[in-house]
Amino acid sequence: QVRLVESGGGLVQPGGSLRLSCAASGTIFSINDMGWYRQAPGKQRELAAVITSGGNINYADSVKGRFTISRDNAKNTLYLQMNSLKPEDTAVYYCHLERRFGIRYDYWGQGTQVTVSL
Repeated sequence: QVRLVESGGGLVQPGGSLRLSCAASGTIFSINDMGWYRQAPGKQRELAAVITSGGNINYADSVKGRFTISRDNAKNTLYLQMNSLKPEDTAVYYCHLERRFGIRYDYWGQGTQVTVSL
């Protein structure tokens, strides 16, 4: 069984930084394409960043230049470094197993709350 556990969320002031972590178990992590999604109240869940098993990375325009997605396969962990945070970044952030061998999956973490406010 696949388990994804996010951590690292919290309250931060505008312009500040946070690093989110997603610990994965029950899967061969290195072969998975992984993504970070976020969802604010009343809004649809949206993709923030994705990293493939080969290290190819894509970002949503809203976070490009501010967020960095990375992975440590030896630690079975996915990261999202968030810099220059804005109030509109406030959301629950979710870790997601995107694809394995080109096949889409739907494994989600429980989410971690990020609040950007004075």
